[in-house]
Amino acid sequence: LVAAVDLASNSLLSGRRLFYVGAGTSGRLGVLDASEIRPTFGTAPQVVQAIIAGGATALHSAVEGAEDQAEAGALAIAERGVNAGDSVCGITASGRTPFVLGALGRASELGAKTILLTCNPERKRAEDQQYDVTIDLPTGPEIVTGSTRLKAGTATKVVLNIISTCSMIRLGKVRDNLMVDVNASNVKPRDRATRLVSELRGCSYDDARSILEKTNWNVRAAISR
Repeated sequence: LVAAVDLASNSLLSGRRLFYVGAGTSGRLGVLDASEIRPTFGTAPQVVQAIIAGGATALHSAVEGAEDQAEAGALAIAERGVNAGDSVCGITASGRTPFVLGALGRASELGAKTILLTCNPERKRAEDQQYDVTIDLPTGPEIVTGSTRLKAGTATKVVLNIISTCSMIRLGKVRDNLMVDVNASNVKPRDRATRLVSELRGCSYDDARSILEKTNWNVRAAISR
């Protein structure tokens, strides 16, 4: 995990990107984590991206056969312009999903750093598949055999949280345990931003809100004002 965080954060610190690639549940978990980065940490939308086999349709419906196409995974990587300096995290509970392995292979050819996240340490490994970091989670058999949305999915979500959150901390997006770059674009995050500024400045809630309004809801600016 530490090695994965090192790769991801080094990419982001150098102005490059982190990509998640997966199919089915694994792909949806990647999309979920990537989609939370911008509002939570105020990053540009391209900083952390997710690629799911079958595209947007696969977010709510099964796209039969999409995960079996290694060439499609490789093409998706090329279409996103992945190159040296980027990090690509392939998510596959079995460790064998062709779409994901194809994406990782192409990413490696393009000079990107690669991370394989799997929940199957006992899988058969191909000698020609080498990754910069491999994370094998020993989650064991599912209570419903083969339903990797259960234990494997839960463990995968935790790992993705760790990779992205630790990377954002290294980018300076967190002060103590507070999200100082939160995107305060609606009622809930504005309330959070107000409480955050109130705590860091030692002022009242109303004073904090007034300061934030003057800084166009920029928490960093409000703290240093």
